[in-house]
Amino acid sequence: MIHLSDRAVIRLSGEDARSWFANLVTCDIAHLEPGQGRWGGLLTPQGKILFDFLVTIGDDGLYLDTDAALAPDFAKRLNFYRLRAKVTVEALPAWRVYAALPPENVDIEGALAFPDPRRPELGLRILAPVAATADETTAAYHDRRIGLGIPEGGKDFRFGEAFPHEVLMDMLAGVDFKKGCFVGQEVVSRMQHRGTARTRIVPVVAGAALPPAGTEIRIGDRPAGTLGSSAGTRGLALLRLDRVEEGLAAGETLAAGDSAVAVDKPSWWAGPGAAHKATA
Repeated sequence: MIHLSDRAVIRLSGEDARSWFANLVTCDIAHLEPGQGRWGGLLTPQGKILFDFLVTIGDDGLYLDTDAALAPDFAKRLNFYRLRAKVTVEALPAWRVYAALPPENVDIEGALAFPDPRRPELGLRILAPVAATADETTAAYHDRRIGLGIPEGGKDFRFGEAFPHEVLMDMLAGVDFKKGCFVGQEVVSRMQHRGTARTRIVPVVAGAALPPAGTEIRIGDRPAGTLGSSAGTRGLALLRLDRVEEGLAAGETLAAGDSAVAVDKPSWWAGPGAAHKATA
């Protein structure tokens, strides 16, 4: 089991908590049951991601697993939207967030465990009111996440700058297009129906260790995107896919700094050009 020390827990309680939160965020909360989780986001009115989270339900409310550095701002923003709703927004600093990669099972008293809703290969997510034994480092979790092509906010995209489609929320059940209104819905729905998301996060692979996150990626002599998190020779990159595919078709090289890279879309990828596996 892996302690994710850069994650924090927020609890939403009160008789209006579920319906109120459902009207704010991208994912389906109305049908969430104990032992299940959702990935979702709170967006700006312009459709960009302010905060993302995993959410599950306990006996006394909804529990959000979110970026620890942004948790105070997230709670503050939720309180801004609370108005007269009967909801209490509460940070739980004593709680811990863990990941248990398959095939591991967990048994922590009082913990809320649920399959990671993005991909089954990420195993279980555990929100626990007490510290538990962690026998693997966070590197094991991020190696698995990066290898699967799963982006993480703050590492692979900047909050306040990326649209849900760009970070694959449409492919990984982070947006429910049938649930009704949420903040930023009009913009996100328009991108969905028009198919206008040209920029996406995709896995890339190189022949040697990749350079640091934030390194510019170029196709030939043109900018094509930015490198995010990496694990050795594999990483995630936010790329203009149309520009990359045009350049590769013309025989140009895709490179992160001085390292030639190849786009390696995972089998579950279902976006524009998903059948194309680019090679450097």
